[in-house]
Parts: sequence; structure tokens; C-alpha cells
Amino acid sequence: MKCSPVSFDVNLRPEGFVVDLDSLFAALSELEDHRDARGLRYALVTTLVLIVLAKLCGQDHLRGIAQWVALRKEVLAQMLGLEKSQAPHASTYSRILKKAIGIEAFERMVSQFFEEQPKTGQDVLLNLDGKTMRATIPAGETKGVHLLAAYFPEDGWVLLQVEVGSRENEIPAALRIVKQMNLQGKIVTGDALLAQRELSTEIVEAGGDYVWTVKGNQGQLKQDIQFLFEEEASSGGTSLYQKDFQTVTTINKGHGRLERRTLTSSSLLQSEYLDWPYAHQVFQLERHFMRMVDGKETRTVSYGVTSLTRQEADAERLLQLNRGHWGIENKLHYRRDDTLREDRCRLKGQAAQVMAGLNNLVLGLLRNKRFQTLPDARRYYAANLPEAVALILRSPC
Repeated sequence: MKCSPVSFDVNLRPEGFVVDLDSLFAALSELEDHRDARGLRYALVTTLVLIVLAKLCGQDHLRGIAQWVALRKEVLAQMLGLEKSQAPHASTYSRILKKAIGIEAFERMVSQFFEEQPKTGQDVLLNLDGKTMRATIPAGETKGVHLLAAYFPEDGWVLLQVEVGSRENEIPAALRIVKQMNLQGKIVTGDALLAQRELSTEIVEAGGDYVWTVKGNQGQLKQDIQFLFEEEASSGGTSLYQKDFQTVTTINKGHGRLERRTLTSSSLLQSEYLDWPYAHQVFQLERHFMRMVDGKETRTVSYGVTSLTRQEADAERLLQLNRGHWGIENKLHYRRDDTLREDRCRLKGQAAQVMAGLNNLVLGLLRNKRFQTLPDARRYYAANLPEAVALILRSPC
């Protein structure tokens, strides 16, 4: 355990206090404060720590965070080595999130903090997906703050998150993300919008692989893949393609429905035939749902392409990777929206983006804890404040 006395806070007691050098507190303390140093009452690191603590203990909005801190200002001052037991107003938090932080430096800090933690970096699957913070959409308009995240679904943390500009879609934002990451040995998944030639080339030439869903935005690619599988079906199983096809089926029951997934893969369509960079396999995914309450059935068929060879990923592995992509929806987007109330956040611009980054940070902190759900964890830390503080001040080891 590496420790260091903290001596830079404007409100620190003369004797200071000790934190681990590889703690979250130490990482936050490296951020540059863009405010004028004259007249500051609250250090940037202390303010961010207070927000994270309040979020760990169940608060989601700045007014609630400010009230939560104010009701505990004496005990927090003692735990954080502060000379004065004072609590920032909600407007102070808002100004700090809006002006004091460089968003790119903040995202790099979060990424580096989790990369250096034990038992991280083992996940090869990397999900790319975006979400809009709905409360940031101005009245009468359709666009608000839209963020694209690169997420490790098994490790449970966001490697990088960038804003999608108001005059662009996720494609250039995805290119910005992959150019900043070490993709060696990683498998990048994304929805149909991200099935782009330039992005596919960038990923493979950086040492990674891609698995894309293919829809109408790549009409010729979809048509070629669809024709391959439809020809096999129409031939009654006597096509020459049959020897190459590999099929796997899984059946799951839950949420009041029975779901059967069947993925069929083929390596017959190589990149030269498809005119798609580094393509080694294509696949068809059939999903059949039956609603248990009334027996109503639905069926969907989708298609995909990947740079992974049959030796690297058979049909079973491709089905796992396809399902694994939705980890970003279930483990990240849903938790940010449903539990951390991100879609009700009324902050604007950079402040909204920083708050989303803090939500990612909170989820990453809790990723390896023993709790079954995020609400369980927040209730626990609300009742055990010293343990919440230790989560920030101590080494994650």
C-alpha cells in the first residue's frame, strides 16, 4: 500500500490526512482546476469526492447531493481532513462541473484509474454504443447531449466516452475513440450504424477485430449476406454451401417469455467477394420469441459480418459475442438511466457530460463488489458512510 499526506486543499487541516497513492482520491487530485485560484472555498478534488460519495449513497441530482452533504458536513469534514465543516451550494457544484474540469483530461483520468486496478484489462470484448441524455434536449428540439461510450461488459467499466457533436452522428465519434485506444487483442462490437469500412479498417489495423450487425445502411453488404443464407434455405439443404455452414441454437426462459436464438455462420464470403475490409465470416441470427401468458409468437432475422476467422470464433462464440454486445445496454445505459436517474439530469453542455462520467465512475467502483444490484449497494453505503469514504481514499487492492 502506497500512502501520501495530502497538503493541497484550500480547506485542509494543518496536519492533513493520508490517502493511498493509487486511490481514486489521488487520481482525482491530479486533475487541473481551471478556475481562478483567488477566493476559492472548495478544492476541485474535495468537490468531486463529495459528489461521488453522495452518489454512492443514493443521491442523483445536485440539489439532493448538496442537501446530503450539508446534513453530514461535520462527519465528512472529519473523514476528509477538512478544517471547516462547510457544504457547497447546488449552484457551486454546477459551476464546478461546467467550468473547472477539462473533460478530456477527466475521461483520461477515469480510464487510467480503472486500467491500473487489479483484475482489469482481461476482458477482450469491447462494446461501442451511444445514448442521449434526454433531459438535456431543449424544448422544441430533438437533440441533446449524446455520448458514445467504449465499455468492457465483463470488467464493468467505461474505457472512454466522447460527446457526439450536434452536427455529426456516432461514426466520426467512434473513429475518435478507436484511434485513442489500445485495441490489440480486443473484439469491438457495435450496432448497424457503426458497420463502416473506415472504422472496420482502423480496428483491424490497430490489432483488434470487429463484429457488426448489418442492416439497410449497408444495403449491398446486407443483400449479399442475405442471399447466401436464403439460397441455402431455398435449396432444401442440398446447396454446396451446406458443408461450410455452422449452426448453434440456444433457448432461454425469462421475463415471461421463451426465446430461441439460432446463429448460422459461414466463411464462404471473404473480403474480396463482399468488398468489405478484412471480412472473414458472415452470419445470420434468427430470434424466435413466445410470450408465455398467451402464446403469442414473433420472429426476427438479422445479419452480421466479422473479421474473426472460423478458427478464432465458431458459431457458438459468435452468438456469445452478439449477445455480449447488449451488456452495454443492460449493465451501463440501463443502470445510468434507471438507478442513477441520468435521463432526468437537467445540467447542460459540459456539466451534463461530466456528470455522466461521474456515473460511469460510480458504476466502475462498484463493479467487483458483492452486491446483487446497484440499489442494494447504494443502500448499504448510505448506512455505512465510513466504508463509502474508504472506497475513495484507499487502494482498490
